[in-house]
Amino acid sequence: MDHAAEHLDPTTPAPSSAASSSALAEVNAWLASLAAEAGVAGGAVGRGGGGGAAAELSLGSDPTPRGVAYLRALASASQARSRAAGIAAAGLRAQAAEYRAEAARLREALERAGLARDALPPPAAAAARAVAAVANLLAIRDTEMSSFVVASADLSLRRPEVEEKRDKVHKESKALLDYTRKAINKLTELKKMLEKFKNDVEKQQVDQMADWQTKLVMMDSKERQYILQVSNYKAMLNRVGYTPEINHGVLMEMAEHKKDLERKTKPIADTLRSYQDLPPDKALAALAIEDKKRQYAAAEKYLEDVLQSALTTTGL
Repeated sequence: MDHAAEHLDPTTPAPSSAASSSALAEVNAWLASLAAEAGVAGGAVGRGGGGGAAAELSLGSDPTPRGVAYLRALASASQARSRAAGIAAAGLRAQAAEYRAEAARLREALERAGLARDALPPPAAAAARAVAAVANLLAIRDTEMSSFVVASADLSLRRPEVEEKRDKVHKESKALLDYTRKAINKLTELKKMLEKFKNDVEKQQVDQMADWQTKLVMMDSKERQYILQVSNYKAMLNRVGYTPEINHGVLMEMAEHKKDLERKTKPIADTLRSYQDLPPDKALAALAIEDKKRQYAAAEKYLEDVLQSALTTTGL
């Protein structure tokens, strides 16, 4: 990357007013030079093109400081590159002039020696062209034997390296070819799998739609059944006299009151349950009570006799 690109940073802080005016002048001058070059180039092609370019290459009435700074950096980089290109072009032009002068001297010397290209016979001209082609191929500027030997030796030394590079490139190309073939096979398999998945998805969608239709029919029947049950429950609640005032709280209070009543009536129910074995007649009931009392007295006497005999046995 060119070092001049480091200055093309639009995030640089905006300059002050004085620096901004000078930067604006530099940018306008640079744009004017570009417009002049464009006008010259347009004039070479056709008249009337330079005025449009000059009108387009100009800043607006209210340019932003950041845009002026960016264009100034761009102008600096462009001017630096232009100067570098001018120096390189001047050097190349000087070298070309030297080569042309040397070629003219050599051509004059060959013509004086009778070895001009036009005066050579066809075999000699063909040999000269072959020697020139070999010299160009070996990158040498003369036809000395030593230069050809050195170039041939250098070529021989570079041959193993070139062969090694060629083998390496051949191996890489072969590996790339194998990888490409595997990738093509994999792509073919993936395409087949995709087609299979598409068919499976279509089949699954058809089955799923059939399943959904069946479920919708079932849900429809369930909905009708539930609606009928709700209407029956409403009718039953109307028959038992249910009203919206009977809520959960009222039912819980009634349940607590019922439990309280059951707790209070349980002793009375137990007492009444104990009299269920008595006969309904009063005389018979009195006789039954007397019989129970006699049985109770006999049981007490038997218990006393058992305790007395146990105390006597312990005293012995």
